[in-house]
Amino acid sequence: MSKAIENKQVQVQEITEKFKNAASVVVVDYRGLNVTQVTELRKQLREAGVEFKVYKNTLSRRATEAVGLEGINDVLVGPNAIAFSNEDVVAPAKIINEFAKKNEALEIKAGIIEGTIASVEDVKALAELPSREGLLSMLLSVLQAPVRNFALATKAVAEQKEEQGA
Repeated sequence: MSKAIENKQVQVQEITEKFKNAASVVVVDYRGLNVTQVTELRKQLREAGVEFKVYKNTLSRRATEAVGLEGINDVLVGPNAIAFSNEDVVAPAKIINEFAKKNEALEIKAGIIEGTIASVEDVKALAELPSREGLLSMLLSVLQAPVRNFALATKAVAEQKEEQGA
């Protein structure tokens, strides 16, 4: 087997692993961005633990077929970059969506959210969600509300009893 074919097989295997392990994936068209803008986007994504790579479409298609995500192959046409996040599902969508608002040349094409193919609208909806910490704080405040209300009611009853007893 030739060296070029071996290298391509290794790359396909690498991309396949990234698709398997990713909590979320966002595919974008980066045409029209200059080097400074792409560097800034990569920096923002790297800080959030998101890997941003450009692969040949044929290799990416083979990798998606290997993991059963052939539905995304329709958007793997033209220059694409793929953002992979293994931990935070929301981070790549949020960062890329914010960046796309400031830089109209960046176009979100599709995504994969926890193994399910997502449309552009789905990716943008995911981007509008609060962060994990924000959701946890919302949950905590919802859980605290009944206890807080009970404490206030108990305090009011105690104060009323004191006034009656005095």
